[in-house]
Amino acid sequence: MVNTNAMDKKVHEGRNVKRFREMLGIKQDALAFELGDDWNQQKISLLEQKETIDPVLLQQISTALKIPAEAIQNFDEDMAVNIIANTFDNGSILNGINHNPTFHPIDKLIQLHEEKIALYERMLKEKDEMTARLEKLLEKK
Repeated sequence: MVNTNAMDKKVHEGRNVKRFREMLGIKQDALAFELGDDWNQQKISLLEQKETIDPVLLQQISTALKIPAEAIQNFDEDMAVNIIANTFDNGSILNGINHNPTFHPIDKLIQLHEEKIALYERMLKEKDEMTARLEKLLEKK
């Protein structure tokens, strides 16, 4: 049996406009300014309470928010939360980046320490060679 409740659920376009506007950090006044002179903060507030928005107006809003109109028409918060909850856990890969290092930090630290010692030993050897050359030069004079 198919759950028709989930399929019949109507997307609240006004609420979605508000969600996207807030996610983008845009105030109601700023959106009103983008939509034109006959818009103000109160009119945006009323618009965000509407369940459905005229397609022409929805296109203007999506242009002002720089998002596709389909995003406003199809966004379902419950589905988004469900997808996120079922996709990510503590061991998952986030945005394609594995956050577990592929090397052991202490091994890397030991490697760097050994490289430092090798460099120091080479410097001491060069110093000894330079000292020997200088002593030879002094003996010739």
